[in-house]
Amino acid sequence: MAEDLSLRVGIVGLGLIGGSLAKAFREYTDCTVCGFDRDPAVVQAALDCGAIDRAGGEEDFPRLDLLFLAVYPQAAVDFARAHGAQIGRSCLVTDTCGVKTAVCAQMTELSRSLGFRFAGSHPMAGRERFGFGASEASLFRGASYIITPCGASPEDVTLLQRTAAALGFRRSVVTTPEEHDRIIAFTSQVPHALACAYVMSPQCLKHNGFSAGSYRDVSRVANINETLWTELFLSNAGPLADELDTLIGNLSAVRDAVRAGDGERLAALLRRGRLVKESLGE
Repeated sequence: MAEDLSLRVGIVGLGLIGGSLAKAFREYTDCTVCGFDRDPAVVQAALDCGAIDRAGGEEDFPRLDLLFLAVYPQAAVDFARAHGAQIGRSCLVTDTCGVKTAVCAQMTELSRSLGFRFAGSHPMAGRERFGFGASEASLFRGASYIITPCGASPEDVTLLQRTAAALGFRRSVVTTPEEHDRIIAFTSQVPHALACAYVMSPQCLKHNGFSAGSYRDVSRVANINETLWTELFLSNAGPLADELDTLIGNLSAVRDAVRAGDGERLAALLRRGRLVKESLGE
């Protein structure tokens, strides 16, 4: 256990992230966990494997210390709007959404009008599969946990940092929703868009026997939850479109050098990429 932590935790949405949070809380901390999910079968599965102590109900909201909204962005806002007035002042509400600007603006306004405490967050972890069946307690080991305070008190930020440490996150990063979305467009959203575009080549159907690590690395995240990622992409349309323009420009430069047979220009482009990667020490 990274840190002694004993809280009353609620988790709304027991999919990959919410289910993994529940399992991590139960395995690595002394917290009690109640789970909420629109699918009763998922709640029962979480109960059966011991990921949660009990199914959550409205009577739990006033008694919680920490409430995670591990659902799609608009669903998180809708849940807070519907239940925010029932949540006690002793409870800190946080989301797990992969976009922050639009979500945090609405959540901050709701927290002020309905009287609950809020700070945004984003666990930087995932898998190619989704749903409770894909969740695991170790999902967050070594990952980063991003916090967007949005006016939250230093004590609430510290609570999220302590929680992240207890669940196995390697570090917490505190930033603004806008900076989060600019960087996430590059580090997360562009790779998913690239992977999907890559495997749509007719050659993908013929790759067996001709592919190795490069194919696996580029195509891995094409196994995507298209409903979730459509919402994430459109909620971060400006930064994502800018990053896609940059990628297309760089690919076009490589293509033009190849078509022109310009080895000197092509080598310069490839060298530039190598030097950037080497400078990162990765």
